[in-house]
Amino acid sequence: MKKRVYLLILTIVITVSTQSCGIFNREVKTVQYSSSFNNNEITLIMEADTTTPLRVLKTTNLKDSIILRTKCDNITPNTKDPFLNTLIKRMYATVADSASLGVGIAAPQVGVSKNIILVQRVDKEGEPFEAYINPRIIQWTDKKQECPEGCLSIPNIRGVTKTRAYAVLIEYYTPAGEKKSEMVEGYTAVIFQHETDHLNGILFIDHL
Repeated sequence: MKKRVYLLILTIVITVSTQSCGIFNREVKTVQYSSSFNNNEITLIMEADTTTPLRVLKTTNLKDSIILRTKCDNITPNTKDPFLNTLIKRMYATVADSASLGVGIAAPQVGVSKNIILVQRVDKEGEPFEAYINPRIIQWTDKKQECPEGCLSIPNIRGVTKTRAYAVLIEYYTPAGEKKSEMVEGYTAVIFQHETDHLNGILFIDHL
């Protein structure tokens, strides 16, 4: 009799536990996101924390030069993509680092062939760095301007470009996925032209 009672109790406990686990499993939701980055890019992006600068590719290195001359791919902006968020933060750490201080940087300059740039908005109060996804210049003014330029990826070379438009209309997505367009002029326009050139495998020395 005691054995039967024990088996009955054990059966009830197992049944309840199994059902509870089933309910628990159904309630747990896995956070999912889609990423536009390949495995090699993800490894590069995630190899260090967000405060660690990435290595800047140089034209003095043959393998680097091939990447710098490659046309980049668009990405899908997604605030849930940790790789995009980390890349933007590490690009900022790179361009703000004393070893590679600049006013702009493009993803291919750190080995990621995607259409992402950071631009220091010298035309805004506080001159903040802002990220632009899939930026595209859709209009240029006929008026040109001369501007001294250099590049983090081209060591020890500077020159005055004379082909930069004075103002450009740029279309882009924010990291949150909002599509925007705006007109920029003067030195800010030069920065945008310089960085979007990088996304098409063009370097400032091509304009000299």
